[in-house]
Amino acid sequence: MVHTYSMNGLNIAVDGNSGGIHILDNAAYDLLVQGKGHFVYEKAAAPLRGRYSAEDIREAWEEINSLKEKGLLFSPEIKQAALMNNVGIDNGVKALCLHVAHDCNLSCEYCFASKGNYSLANELMPLEVAVKAIDFLIKNSGQRKNVEIDFFGGEPLLNFDVVKKTVAYGRKVGALAGKKFYFTITTNGMLLDDDKISYINENMDNVVISLDGRKKVHDAIRYDAVGNGTYDTILASALNLVRKRENKNYFIRGTFTSRNLDFSQDIFHLADLGFGEISMEPVVGAGEDFHIRKEHVSIILSEYERLACDYIKRIKAGKPFRFYHFYINIYNGPCLYKRVAACGAGTEYFAVTPEGELYPCHHLVGRHEFKAGDLNTGIVNDALQAGFREANIFTKEECRQCWAKLFCSGGCHANSYFANGDIMKPEKSVCAMQKKRIECAIMIEACKVLENDVGEVS
Repeated sequence: MVHTYSMNGLNIAVDGNSGGIHILDNAAYDLLVQGKGHFVYEKAAAPLRGRYSAEDIREAWEEINSLKEKGLLFSPEIKQAALMNNVGIDNGVKALCLHVAHDCNLSCEYCFASKGNYSLANELMPLEVAVKAIDFLIKNSGQRKNVEIDFFGGEPLLNFDVVKKTVAYGRKVGALAGKKFYFTITTNGMLLDDDKISYINENMDNVVISLDGRKKVHDAIRYDAVGNGTYDTILASALNLVRKRENKNYFIRGTFTSRNLDFSQDIFHLADLGFGEISMEPVVGAGEDFHIRKEHVSIILSEYERLACDYIKRIKAGKPFRFYHFYINIYNGPCLYKRVAACGAGTEYFAVTPEGELYPCHHLVGRHEFKAGDLNTGIVNDALQAGFREANIFTKEECRQCWAKLFCSGGCHANSYFANGDIMKPEKSVCAMQKKRIECAIMIEACKVLENDVGEVS
């Protein structure tokens, strides 16, 4: 299957089965669109006569056929049988998301975690549970040398002493077991002071701070328990942390809703403040006025394209930043296994509640049908784990027929479940936004290549 589109003056073709990307001139692009994969020269060329010379049409035909012969266009589908031998392999657990606090000091309107406690009791994770989680990860990570812990909530800084002791314990026992721990913390930033910032910058390999963009947007939906806006406090803390972080990883993670469909302005606002690593995620749903619904999707797709074109201008003007959804490494991207099997939820990645219960991911915590086990019993819900292991771009029919499958990897299981009650059925609005982001990302990379005179992307 081949997907064709034009954006920012470039004609782009993506081979969905190989992931190959091609930048074509007008004649080759029009011939490819006209042929639709069923190539008979006379039928494909006839509508183009009068628009292009016979020589241009013939050259375009030869170019397309050369790419086909090399397996770079209209390539056959990846052999499922051979790949599935690796897709289903249990390589051990790679990462745990520790919910060290089922509590929060904010009352964000769109919070997927029910204001921080996931509709469960407000609770902080005891140190003994966190220690068990470290031991569980070491024991169940197989031959992996690198393992990950994400401190999450609620707001993890409400339980910061446990965070620090867990890091110390992980480093100690990890070294003895031949494991390297990588630590991340995700915070709303309200409790960041100089001491916490110093510790985080020294000990956390990555930090994610929530900030939704412009002050009027942020304060209208991210407020404290008494309804006060939080923009000024979070911004000051985030800037303080990032300035002191030097070259270590971080992300400013924003969220956009139906109330700010001009979210590109929020992204550029964050960039103008000096943040170089930014993501901005949509709130998808149907129950609240701020949820992204079907009628908003066309506006959002146009906004992504506008953002991408302005993003290119920023790069050329010497004001680059990295927008998470526009970052695709088209040369050395994820291994084929990751392109097929997605995020690893329920197989390589689990969330741990304050009581030590295990769930396939942080979005599904508190839903009894998704409980996989606990730190004492281990993973006992074999059927649940098998279901997540079998969820991939071959077994999801909508994904198998999609040109973007090798870039998207099947999307978010939790989004699929909340939209359709089934992790095997992707949410169409989310798919549309993801495909547009992939189109934009490819266009941006192509512009970089052409700007540097490297040549055609393929």
